[in-house]
Amino acid sequence: MNKAERPLDDYSAKVCERTEIRRGVPLPLGTHESEGGVNFALFSRHATRIRLELFDQPADAKASRVVDFDPARNRTGEVWHVWVKGIRPGQLYAYRVDGPYQPEAGHRFNFNKLLLDPLATAISPLPDWDFGPARGYEQSDPERAPSKLDDAGAMPKCVFTHGHFNWYDDHPLHHPWSDTVIYEVHVRGFTRHASSGVEHRGTYRGLMEKIPYLKELGITAVELMPVHEFNEHQVSGTNPQTGKPLGNYWGYDPVAFFAPKASYSSAGGLGQQKLEFKEMVGALHQAGIEVILDVVFNHTAEGNELGPTLCFRGIDNAIFYMLESDKIHYKNYSGTGNTINTNHPVLRSHIMGALRYWVVEMHVDGFRFDLASILGRDGNGKLLANAPLLERIAEDPILRDVKIIAEAWDAAGAYEVGSFSEQRWAEWNGRFRDDVRRFWRGDEGMLGLFASRICGSADIYAKSGKGPDNSINFVTCHDGFTLNDLVSYRDKHNEANGENNHDGTNDNLSDNGGAEGVTADAGIEASRKGQIKNFLLTLLVSRGVPMLLGGDEFRRTQGGNNNAYCQDNETSWHDWHYLETHREIFRFASGMIAFRRAHPVLSKEQFYADADINWFGAQGGLPDWTDPKAKQFACLIHEDEQRALYLMFNAANVASDFSLPPAAQSTRWHLAIDTSHPIPQDMFAAGEEPLLDYPQTYLLAPRSSAILVTRKK
Repeated sequence: MNKAERPLDDYSAKVCERTEIRRGVPLPLGTHESEGGVNFALFSRHATRIRLELFDQPADAKASRVVDFDPARNRTGEVWHVWVKGIRPGQLYAYRVDGPYQPEAGHRFNFNKLLLDPLATAISPLPDWDFGPARGYEQSDPERAPSKLDDAGAMPKCVFTHGHFNWYDDHPLHHPWSDTVIYEVHVRGFTRHASSGVEHRGTYRGLMEKIPYLKELGITAVELMPVHEFNEHQVSGTNPQTGKPLGNYWGYDPVAFFAPKASYSSAGGLGQQKLEFKEMVGALHQAGIEVILDVVFNHTAEGNELGPTLCFRGIDNAIFYMLESDKIHYKNYSGTGNTINTNHPVLRSHIMGALRYWVVEMHVDGFRFDLASILGRDGNGKLLANAPLLERIAEDPILRDVKIIAEAWDAAGAYEVGSFSEQRWAEWNGRFRDDVRRFWRGDEGMLGLFASRICGSADIYAKSGKGPDNSINFVTCHDGFTLNDLVSYRDKHNEANGENNHDGTNDNLSDNGGAEGVTADAGIEASRKGQIKNFLLTLLVSRGVPMLLGGDEFRRTQGGNNNAYCQDNETSWHDWHYLETHREIFRFASGMIAFRRAHPVLSKEQFYADADINWFGAQGGLPDWTDPKAKQFACLIHEDEQRALYLMFNAANVASDFSLPPAAQSTRWHLAIDTSHPIPQDMFAAGEEPLLDYPQTYLLAPRSSAILVTRKK
């Protein structure tokens, strides 16, 4: 029988097969819409077989359609690819990848495991997603046999999304570092509490509803804690106080670097999360607020050799992870069980692709890199002098204008604050946090270090050619005490984390003012309030880039918990009742941001020259920098020939009369701020500062700070 004589249905079936599924192309990796279909492309060097599975529902255990890749036809080099006709946005998909299961050689292929696409731009939500046997996971023997459990019904699925979105005239804001004030915040925690007053609590849209509040505060950038997809249901233990399971609240266990968190979307998780994230970015940009993402490229949620197989491990474990010499165990510079092999060329390209995607497609303005020192380690874990990935990030033409911030240390002992990679990299200045805390706690020998911190930390950054703009100054961040708890607790109280209070640092450099935690003592409460104002003032008069932890502006508390990574509850959520209770602190925080903006000399991107600043002891003359017991000093900062600021700091337990330098000709000293004064005398608006009654001296109360400004007579 010749071709013309074939039965119509058989011939039609073969034509359909040729037209509905094609060879595809190797680039770009991930999914790409073209010619009425979608091209799927996946890297794997050591795989022997790959299958694409299409699903109708996120919890489906069985695919509605499967496409097996032909190694001869659907592979170019180490990239497997296929084009499938008729795929529409919202289509669910995942992969199965086969190959050797040889842990001693670093290979952990298992065709029974459904795998996420590393370049998926959305992951479907799975409300009871867990990493345990109850949800279909059976850990493979780390040395011998792979699991035989098919986990498709227990795995979320990738969502194909398109890139169509009307950005109107949205464009990068490019705020200079000198104008930047960062607000670190958790998307869910910011508005999840019932007191938030928003319609879409705990979501990207909820954050959008709070934009007027952020503008009133005066910040210029939000630094969002991880929004890459992660499993918030990943059980980390049980709260011994409530008996409820503890999950992954912070999100520092990513499963997909291109996908925004689905549960943070108010509209759904089948691609809507991508659209809502874009809407949030556009709205923030319209308000003049940049978006910085906290990104975790140093490890994944797959954990150690006993962890789940979700994505990278099953696609090509030996390429994606740093392995010990036995190839069975994982190097653990992250403290979470594994470490991504970030300086392997394939991983470098993957990370660069993710960063470009978030900039070009999602319009974000910058990144803060979690445990960034890991990104400078080679495959053997050695810190590289000129790490290729860090150099590529700094020099990439697409990323050239975005803000890049390093957490310049890791869990294996690296600490590179002041010397991290290239000059373009800014860094979380952990020494600013520690030295400022010690000074205001009243520790001895802190005078010179504190003075250096408010001047931009030249002792840390100048030797590597960096400036104050490389220093991200902070007193508190998500990791540790809130500002309220810093002045209310001497010790951590992490019992609710289920680890017998063993987790979290013991080195908090905190003080409670005389009582641990909540107190009705008016004197202690007044002292705490003053200390909070001291910290806010110090942060916002210091050269460098200030970062405020979300909620510190109204005394958000975690009840002394300094490691609330697992507390997706009122421990971590912003309780907006505190905004009314502590409106005085909000007024002070927003007023200090406005003061910084009104006096650009405080935020210049250069270190002070000798002619710009003069130092004084409390009684005049130079401070005795060598006296370990000295806890008081002042500095005169020249704005121009007529305008000057006089900053006074007293960390001692006794009041002190500060001698005042003469004001410039035709000007007099006026009081702008005094942290010891009751509201509203603690801060005065520009032009309303009262004239000093005694222009020769100023009495500064114990543990307080003050700022004088010159005004024309």
